[in-house]
Amino acid sequence: MYDFDKITDRRGTYSLKWDISENELPMWVADMDIETAPAVTAALEKRAKHGIFGYTIIPDEWYDAYISWWKRRHNFVIEKDWLMFCTGVIPAISSIVRKLTTPNENVVVMTPVYNTFFNSIVNNGCRALETPLRYENGEYSVDLDELERSLSYPQTSLMILCNPHNPTGNIWSRETLSQIGELCKKHGVTVISDEIHCDLTDPGYEYVPFASVSETCRDISITCVAPTKTFNIAGLQTAAIFVPDKHLRHKVWRGINTDEVAEPNSFAVTAAIAAFNEGEQWLDELRVYLYANKKLVREYIRDNIPGIKVIPSQATYLLWLDCTELPGASPSLADEIRRETGLYLTAGSHYGKVGKLFMRMNIACRKSMVEDGLKRLKAAVDSRISHE
Repeated sequence: MYDFDKITDRRGTYSLKWDISENELPMWVADMDIETAPAVTAALEKRAKHGIFGYTIIPDEWYDAYISWWKRRHNFVIEKDWLMFCTGVIPAISSIVRKLTTPNENVVVMTPVYNTFFNSIVNNGCRALETPLRYENGEYSVDLDELERSLSYPQTSLMILCNPHNPTGNIWSRETLSQIGELCKKHGVTVISDEIHCDLTDPGYEYVPFASVSETCRDISITCVAPTKTFNIAGLQTAAIFVPDKHLRHKVWRGINTDEVAEPNSFAVTAAIAAFNEGEQWLDELRVYLYANKKLVREYIRDNIPGIKVIPSQATYLLWLDCTELPGASPSLADEIRRETGLYLTAGSHYGKVGKLFMRMNIACRKSMVEDGLKRLKAAVDSRISHE
């Protein structure tokens, strides 16, 4: 059994998440306040003791680790030739957008969606074409009519798919992914599938790799994956891209090499190999722990904060909070809660126009921290209601 309740002080470690005031509680950016798998730490310690940190190659063991993991965990066979190392999923996406588009083309995103996608699109001179997910009875689904409308524009060349979806936590079904693939093929649109959260599903749930759905999905897609979210090693800058179609693969390879994001640091390969080869039991126990935290949040908010609804989800350690029925709710709600209580959540407006009355909460931390966050959230909401 692994101790996920262990207290590890992250202040003073140059942590982005914890670069905050003393009284604040960060439950915003998507990294965990849980130490990585012991096997990863041991591998890194061994590497560090070597004492020389020169240029690093991509060995066969790295390819084998990815191939074995996806076959074992996701019943999908990745061929070695498809795989490329990249320093991160976002560097990969930004590089691909640069390589496969020209300025002023549209890149489709289904909102609400991970906010940094917008940076990758806009910073490369393209337009982020927001296509809202259908939101009915507190649940999200893909609006295929709206999606086709966005894909059909002559200036639309790319779609960035989040699978599983951040921030809603949806696992897209095989049928839905197939429909997306067929629409993209019909309109000549390439799909970048960000699958970085794929291993963080609730116990009993499994995600579907986009490229596994059909020949169509395989041939039009570029998939970005990594051990970083799963094993809490984002700072090591290690990820992979797999592209089945050889012509598309060459363009991606050319793009990431032109942008110099295809070379690993001294720890990136070691960490990935250790995570995928030795971290399986740790991950299975972690998923159970995270699910318990999710359940705690859902039940507490249901019983104590009636103005907020937690959106049902099956993946990620992120929870999407619907505040539309909260008295006085506004796009500045997250900022107000932070000022009043120190609880630092992410404002939903970062994830697209449709997210302005929502917030995102990261529950990947010890249970006592989740409980602290919930008490702060309740105090903030009670204060707002009493002043209405």
